[in-house]
Amino acid sequence: MKKQGFERDLKAVLVLAHGAGAPADSLFMEALSESLAQQNVATVRFEFPYMQKRRQDGRKRPPDRQPKLLEYYASVVDELRESLGADCRLLVGGKSMGGRMASILASERDGIDGVIAFGYPFHPPGKLDRWRVEHFTDVSCPFLVVQGTRDPFGKREELEARGQLPGGAELYWLEGGNHDFQPPVKQQSSQHALIKEAATAAGRFAERIVAS
Repeated sequence: MKKQGFERDLKAVLVLAHGAGAPADSLFMEALSESLAQQNVATVRFEFPYMQKRRQDGRKRPPDRQPKLLEYYASVVDELRESLGADCRLLVGGKSMGGRMASILASERDGIDGVIAFGYPFHPPGKLDRWRVEHFTDVSCPFLVVQGTRDPFGKREELEARGQLPGGAELYWLEGGNHDFQPPVKQQSSQHALIKEAATAAGRFAERIVAS
């Protein structure tokens, strides 16, 4: 596990899981963790077993099945919970698949204070008949989704056509961002700027949880 932002008195820690295709130390994950630390949100990054194997032998492989992903995520949460002080809030989240697994985990167990999904895979690209939100109503803790408006896994117009998200999930939109928060060239912004904006939104969300 890679910890970031633990140099201060901890009020909130976010367990941050990677997406399906990129490891925990990808450029996106590094930039996001650094930006979250600047917002006083400490992070713990880990890799699912299939990504650990890829790191060992260099062979790309598909993600493990959902039960195995959730079992491993739960083990990371349990280990971390034991080491944190009672006053520290524990949040789970991640990029794309990692955020989805975090939200499913929060729908199935207690002891989680919040969920933050960055680029949630609402549906496979182009497959609007396969939405992945059925478990949202079972997430009892605060839940934030930070999404690019151009994300093929869930664009703004697609989400707006469906109306409010199930349960109490909140949406924060990054104007022009794709699945990796990259804006179009014509937009006077950058991926780094949108990642910082995502971290700022997550920081405000975490502050509310700490204050509650």
